[in-house]
Amino acid sequence: MSATVSFTVPSPSGPLPVTVSYRRAGEGEPLLLLHGIGHHRQAWDPVVDILAAERDVIAVDLPGFGASPALPDGLAYDLPSTAAVFGSFCEAMELDRPHVAGNSLGGLLALELGREKLVRTVTALSPAGFWSEAERRYAFGVLTTMRGISRRLPLPLVEKLASTAAGRTALTSTIYARPARRSPEAVVAETLALAQATGFDQTLKAGITVQFTDDLPGLPVTVGWGTRDWLLVRRQGVRVKQIIPAARLVRLPGCGHCPMNDDPALVARVILDGSR
Repeated sequence: MSATVSFTVPSPSGPLPVTVSYRRAGEGEPLLLLHGIGHHRQAWDPVVDILAAERDVIAVDLPGFGASPALPDGLAYDLPSTAAVFGSFCEAMELDRPHVAGNSLGGLLALELGREKLVRTVTALSPAGFWSEAERRYAFGVLTTMRGISRRLPLPLVEKLASTAAGRTALTSTIYARPARRSPEAVVAETLALAQATGFDQTLKAGITVQFTDDLPGLPVTVGWGTRDWLLVRRQGVRVKQIIPAARLVRLPGCGHCPMNDDPALVARVILDGSR
């Protein structure tokens, strides 16, 4: 069941109000789930119930995505500000250093929360920030194209495309290796989420100069990369090991950029093992 929480975040001009939408399920140690740019918390739906059998799962919409409102003026969509938002979110939710798992942008943010010592463990699935400049330009170009297409497609056409396996493939094969497995309703919802994301442009702009370069000594880190990730190619995982030598690098066979839908059981196992 979805809910919202409001809290304040420090800024140079003083505390600013932020509201975040989330879904919470299960019992156990807290586990925060963070989605990628242009997506929404429902990206985690294929694995939430599995994780909730052992964890108190909190899947959130990042500010300016899904059902979460945009950040107020005075808060940027850069990595430090977004990390501060989720530090304040954890305080408001009384989450004492939760485990965190993130995909793509969410994976990068999970690692940043680890760098700030705000979490117990990090599981990052195809995290952003380990690209070469050419790889970043390619990924940003693909994302910009996807955003443009989603904004131009009328809803009746999206619904018609999503009703067939071929149409779901056309709409989502960039991020899923098995797009036909996604339900028509989910594909329509995530296409609308991409089109309506108020934080997309500013987040993408802030990412131009992002490169994660810090080791995280003493923090358990697991990085999973799909063998069929065509957006952030898996050789970027090798760079993670160079920067974070103690990280556990896990191959996700047959999975794309958002592996939660491609192999829910495998992804859930990787997250649970990473948060032991």
